[in-house]
Amino acid sequence: MYAKHAGKASKAAQKLVLWSFLALVAITAGGLLAMILGSLVASLALLFFVVWLLFARFTLYFFRDPNPDVPKAPDAIVSPAHGKVDLIDEPTEPEVMGGACRRISIFLSVIDVHVQNAPVAGRIAFLKHTSGQFLNAMKTECAAQNENVLLGIESSEQAGEKIGVRLIAGLLARRIVPWVAVDDLVERGERTSLIQFGSRCDLYLPLSAKIQIKLGDRVKGGQTIVALRG
Repeated sequence: MYAKHAGKASKAAQKLVLWSFLALVAITAGGLLAMILGSLVASLALLFFVVWLLFARFTLYFFRDPNPDVPKAPDAIVSPAHGKVDLIDEPTEPEVMGGACRRISIFLSVIDVHVQNAPVAGRIAFLKHTSGQFLNAMKTECAAQNENVLLGIESSEQAGEKIGVRLIAGLLARRIVPWVAVDDLVERGERTSLIQFGSRCDLYLPLSAKIQIKLGDRVKGGQTIVALRG
């Protein structure tokens, strides 16, 4: 009779020992997993921080805004944008120029300055925003289809002279930010607008203008003389 229930206490003890051991293993495994996840999160956080630093550096570089060395020659017309000249022709522009004119088209890559400058001194007489597509700005024909802003300047440097500047959005450039309004007075080389990321800028000149640059030339906004008055 004394053997009845013998060993049950030992089994209970063994169960407690086993369950406590399993609990210890689970806690240890949880701690190790937490350490691994914590290390992974820390590593990813560092990676994200590095990526953010690169983004911040590129953004600050992209939105740089150097002061132009504006030429003083009275008959000079300066580039409205920084970039590469890839088209010089004689189209018809009815809204500002009122007919045939000379056009200089400048492509702005993502590494170019994207602040635009007034090509001449005068009054902003025309400003029109046109909605459109966002085709690749490397294609010169995008001016007729892409979202754009057309500025018309009545020159104060020569009586009766009209100059047009078309700001054209591109594949990446989805926002054009004019800093001028109709009736504002601007000086030659003054900052007028910003196009964010790759884009295009067209300059419309009278037929009498004497073009001073050629295809493939790189120009600086507010600084490079692109034409002289005839």
